[in-house]
Amino acid sequence: MMAPPHFDPANAEWLAHRLVEGTDTVRFAHVPRGVHGAMAFLTDDGFTAHFGQMPPQVDLPAAQLLGQFGKRPLGLLFHSAFCGSTLLTRALAEPGLAMGLSEPVILNDVVGMRSRGAPPAAVARAADLALRLLARPFAPGEGVVVKPSNLLNPLAELLLALAPDARALFLYAPLETFLVSVVRKGLPCRLWVRELMADYLQAGVIAPLGLGPEEIFRQSDLQVAAVGWLAQHRLFAALAQRLGPARLRTLTSEQLTGDPARAIAAAAAHYGLALGPSAVNRITAGPSFTRHSKSGTAFTPEQRRAEYAAARGAHDEEIGMVIAWAAQVAGQAGIAMDAPNPLLQPA
Repeated sequence: MMAPPHFDPANAEWLAHRLVEGTDTVRFAHVPRGVHGAMAFLTDDGFTAHFGQMPPQVDLPAAQLLGQFGKRPLGLLFHSAFCGSTLLTRALAEPGLAMGLSEPVILNDVVGMRSRGAPPAAVARAADLALRLLARPFAPGEGVVVKPSNLLNPLAELLLALAPDARALFLYAPLETFLVSVVRKGLPCRLWVRELMADYLQAGVIAPLGLGPEEIFRQSDLQVAAVGWLAQHRLFAALAQRLGPARLRTLTSEQLTGDPARAIAAAAAHYGLALGPSAVNRITAGPSFTRHSKSGTAFTPEQRRAEYAAARGAHDEEIGMVIAWAAQVAGQAGIAMDAPNPLLQPA
């Protein structure tokens, strides 16, 4: 690993990585711009896999940082999972225009504070500081698009209130596509949807669906996945209606992969990024759309469709039953299957 530059908290290559609650400090890790595209997520595992060890780190007091950095505009990319959010984050990471940050752990630390019972004011202070630090531009005049993990979805309203100049997208896979992704990824993904459900139950976003922990315990893995999907749709539909299309738009994974040039151009415009047609064409012809967003291996749209068709066929009965059941739950809870404020209108 090359020696890092002198630590400067204003240098965005020093990523605001963790909140250290015991000392009320922020831990910065040196992550050069070029490294971001090689990692799906900005996690410790991602760093050690890339560098062979953790990058250089420095801690600074939170109070000092709050006094040094003000609020800045930024883009927030909320997502349902399995919808191309990593792909879109990378597509918008255009030098001279913007940088994309994929699931920085400092935001997960805010969720951890909340789940451990920290006072609301302390959670808001931590979230505010995290957003200020993540919004630091990598170069003068550039924007920043931050993709939080799914854990942050229950805190989306708080994040948007703390960053009044932020614009957001909610990118989601249609329910059937989402469920096919779960079965295609196997047991680890079935376990993940249950882990996410535990967090969502604690955050209180499941109760409005009329389902309690005991009922969730009796459900199959795909039912649990569908409930989590419905809870996210209920949350972002309400938020989109309150904030309006100027601040929060919605986009489907099918629109992103089916018409990438139009989707990327519209996303950039929503975030206030001046991305021209030639740049859009270059991005859609580049590695973001020709390689798997997680593994980096070559991966074409035709391969994706074939894999999804195979998984759908292998689990056809289970998926069909859960989709029908989820439609009943959605009807009873007043949840629309299509999100409001669409970024793209039908062509």
